[in-house]
Amino acid sequence: MRKNNIKHISLVLAVIMLLTGGTAYAALNQKSINVSSGVRIFLNNEEIIPTDTNGNVLESFIHEGTTYLPLRAISEAFGKTVEWDGETSTVYISDEAGSPAATGTSPTEQGSEEPVVSADTPQVFITTDISPEGLMAAYEALDRAPSGNVAVKVHTGESEKSNHLRPDFIKELVQLVDGTIVECNTAYGGTRASTAMHMQIAKDHGFTDIADVDIMDADGSISLPVVGGTQLEENLVGSHFVNYDSFLVLSHFKGHRMGGFGGAIKNISIGIASSSGKALIHTAGESATSIMGSDQDAFLESMAEAAKSVSDSLGNGERIMYISVMNRLSTVCDCNAAPPEPDMHDIGILASFDPVALDQACIDLIYAAPDGASMIEAVESRNGIHTLEHAEAIGLGSRAYELVNIEDDSVTSVQEITEALN
Repeated sequence: MRKNNIKHISLVLAVIMLLTGGTAYAALNQKSINVSSGVRIFLNNEEIIPTDTNGNVLESFIHEGTTYLPLRAISEAFGKTVEWDGETSTVYISDEAGSPAATGTSPTEQGSEEPVVSADTPQVFITTDISPEGLMAAYEALDRAPSGNVAVKVHTGESEKSNHLRPDFIKELVQLVDGTIVECNTAYGGTRASTAMHMQIAKDHGFTDIADVDIMDADGSISLPVVGGTQLEENLVGSHFVNYDSFLVLSHFKGHRMGGFGGAIKNISIGIASSSGKALIHTAGESATSIMGSDQDAFLESMAEAAKSVSDSLGNGERIMYISVMNRLSTVCDCNAAPPEPDMHDIGILASFDPVALDQACIDLIYAAPDGASMIEAVESRNGIHTLEHAEAIGLGSRAYELVNIEDDSVTSVQEITEALN
């Protein structure tokens, strides 16, 4: 086995070399680190020897468990253009030359300041086959089975007109993992505000025909600690949460009139919170009895923090997995009993172990869609991207991701998926 060389380098110079080949910029901070060098790179079984613009060989290295690769060389190997803005210390990666921030592109590109490509970047798997078979393919792509007593978190729908995932769509997967469908009561009234009403809705909508259903806060709440948050100190979830060893989170991605959008993060924060916990999230920790009164960004940050507490409690994310379905892309939540008809096309099914990466991929696909204007307006009207910003900042997951096409197990892009759909 080849022994890696240990080197002591200046981080600012390493990053600049990765980008440009040696031109220094005073705006960047300097930091000395020890790295392991000697990393080799292969693309489709062919070795890449990264060089700078003058043809000088650039080294890749490992620092504290993360692999750092020369950004320009790797991007160009995938046919991308890299631009460096020295005044703002920002890297722009695009299919063509020109700053993507000036072209109205997705929030990932607008907000990205990541100067390296990391081997630890989470994968998001995608299929455009929106069917029970496609759902199974998305699950199988994750290549991990939930263990022990499995909870399947899914929205049971406010009415038959709601856009929630239907029992016949999820039946095969739920029964494969021998899962119990779990939900919690609402904090706003409606048909799912009490356990008896909620169980009746689950029965009426056909969920009790395919699996056991557990309203987790039927016997009250338990408190999960929130670590590293700025809004919440605790998250109140249904007390039956502790009865489950692992969670499979099935989300219908859509717009939301309070959060901007609803996906994986909302499903494990608001969705797993008890009725009291929902109020606590909506008010950023101020009240467990009312959902009114919070600043919008504080509410979004509270959702991210509640989601992290759930992930932390499940082996720091090791015992939870996520699948999101991008169909019936309405601008309102499945809590709406009479949602407006979607005005954009269906996209696909996505799966990941990282809820932040998964939600970000869904958002990017919305922004890339030619008919996504209504959904984009829904997201931006509530500053919905801030949930992802805060979730990444507190360590729930990463907004950067690698998109993998399940059909041929190849790395793909949002643009390629969008072009294939249109």
